[in-house]
Amino acid sequence: MPATTAPRRSLAVLAALPLLALAACGYGSQARTDDTAKVPAGARRVEGLDSVRIGYFGNLTHATALVGTEKGFFQKELGATLVRPAVFNAGPSEIEALNSGSIDIGWIGPSPAVNGYTKSGGKNLRIIGGSASGGVKLVVNPKKIKSLDDVKGKKIATPQLGNTQDVAFLNWAAEKGWKVDPQSGKGDVTVVRTDNKITPDAYRSGSVDGAWVPEPTASKLVAEGGKVLLDESSLWPDKKFVITNIVVSQKFLKQHPKAVEAVLKASVETNRWINANPDEAKAAANKQLAEDSGKGLPADVLDPAWKSIRFTDDPLAPTLGTEAEHAVTAGLLDKPDLKGIYDLAPLNKVLRAAGRPTVDDAGLGTS
Repeated sequence: MPATTAPRRSLAVLAALPLLALAACGYGSQARTDDTAKVPAGARRVEGLDSVRIGYFGNLTHATALVGTEKGFFQKELGATLVRPAVFNAGPSEIEALNSGSIDIGWIGPSPAVNGYTKSGGKNLRIIGGSASGGVKLVVNPKKIKSLDDVKGKKIATPQLGNTQDVAFLNWAAEKGWKVDPQSGKGDVTVVRTDNKITPDAYRSGSVDGAWVPEPTASKLVAEGGKVLLDESSLWPDKKFVITNIVVSQKFLKQHPKAVEAVLKASVETNRWINANPDEAKAAANKQLAEDSGKGLPADVLDPAWKSIRFTDDPLAPTLGTEAEHAVTAGLLDKPDLKGIYDLAPLNKVLRAAGRPTVDDAGLGTS
């Protein structure tokens, strides 16, 4: 897609929120208090580290992090180095935490990763692995919207200005030929940036007519009477697109390669276990959501949400480049140089050791 030429503010400037207070962030908090209970007997610290701070969202699209934390896969590989989880509501906030050193490694969507990388001139992060594909839907009020064309003129929620779903919806609207100001969200369709936690309330009150959101928010809206009008996976070749990546600060990657490798090994084992034990994994993810937020998901939300997500170690690098083009087309980003955004050598080392196929960086790696 053609790049736009007018100067634009970066997505992080447009979309960044202050770092969430770890003891009061929407879905969760800092690490649980019984961390030491999961430290393997006789374990040693990795590279002498007291802890590794891992960020993720309270979304099922981040289930690798949820399950890996709840089932102790991360703690097993990190030995006596404690896992310190921190839960965020949106990608720009997590990027702020990574930049400030408040977290070391994070599960995050592609748009914040691209933006964080380009805003820093390629100096703040690397994508080191994949985690999930799919799990994003356009859910609408069936009384107000009966077809895709009916979305025009309506109010549609996305999680945050510049986040992955916001970019996807703006790109989809542009492909429909609709004009929307990317900053204000006003135009042929009104984009209402709404935190995932309150989107169901906004839908129930009628302040939005639908939402382009990840799971479990999409299934929460369906439970409120909404209808899935479009599954984003239907817009992609082979119905695969990256929704969650693993990122690490370049400083941490350079200083603590063994700790990074340990987290990646745990992630690969977690994904293997999830795919081999889907029902148990679903329960484990929900248990961690309850641990983080104080409340798990009911079956009528959890079950359909879980079915729409695919867990993978492959970062699906070609789709990241396409999503970056979408941000350019939407008017939220100048054409980025993504060369070097990936360093998949540690992951491929782990995959080879496990007898698994290696993954490709689509020419966007460090070498």
